[in-house]
Amino acid sequence: MTVVVKVGGARAVDPETALADVAALITNGEDVVVVHGGSTAVDDLLADLGEEPEYVETPAGVAGRFTDERTMAAVEMALPGRVNTDLVAALQSAGVDAVGLSGVDGRLLTGDRKSAVKVRENGHTRIRRGDHAGTVEAVNDHLLETLIAGGYTPVVTVPVLADDTDTDGDDGDCDGEWTPANADTDRAAAAVAAALEATLVVLTDVDGVYADPDDPSTVADEVDTPEAFAALRDAAESFMTRKVMAAETALSGGATAVHVAGAGADRPVRAALAGNGTTVLPAAVATDDEGGEDGEDTDGEVCRA
Repeated sequence: MTVVVKVGGARAVDPETALADVAALITNGEDVVVVHGGSTAVDDLLADLGEEPEYVETPAGVAGRFTDERTMAAVEMALPGRVNTDLVAALQSAGVDAVGLSGVDGRLLTGDRKSAVKVRENGHTRIRRGDHAGTVEAVNDHLLETLIAGGYTPVVTVPVLADDTDTDGDDGDCDGEWTPANADTDRAAAAVAAALEATLVVLTDVDGVYADPDDPSTVADEVDTPEAFAALRDAAESFMTRKVMAAETALSGGATAVHVAGAGADRPVRAALAGNGTTVLPAAVATDDEGGEDGEDTDGEVCRA
């Protein structure tokens, strides 16, 4: 079994316990890929540079970072730089031969840039331009499988390598240039899990997805029908919405299961695999194509890699 472990980047998420658990899984013969975020590190770096981070909400109610040019530079410095290096060093200290990668390396994560996004402000929907964000459309699973077969543990983060929208005119033709782009790391982890047909464990700062967002005792247990998954989507708020969307992406693409669980638990990865938190199974995700997923709207036609 291959396990993809998504380690969150929120200030309340301490990766130390999760990394120790990853090391234990590898010692027991499991193949593991670590995918990480680092929102706190990006915000801290922006503050050091005298910049204010900006978060926006899509018309579908999905919260996320607006990545202007200076924020994109901070993402490149913080995630594949300091955060990834620190995680790789920690795993090496635990006896794991880890290799750090961004989505740009070896075209590991490729997709499209969204230079314009729809946001909800003061009750109105408007278009914001100048965003340096993208979507993950393809994963170089051969690169990951080659590293795993060689005894290495990939530690993956964004940016992704994005094929920009046409900027020279309105003909819709691709300009043929690649550019780094920020992307949601929950969705990046989902794409990796789908490509490897793996189990995805998403570690976060709460114990799972709550039926009542204000009541931790209402954590959803096992979700195995479309009706239960619809209720899960309705219950998710703010950044948890992205984790539920990631579950859908992973399972519809071939992942075997998705676990959303608390990073603060004892042995959090193994606890999640044993049923701690919220488990979403493939039967919960409808296979019919309904024209895309919420929160991925772009303004205008995009070119495909």
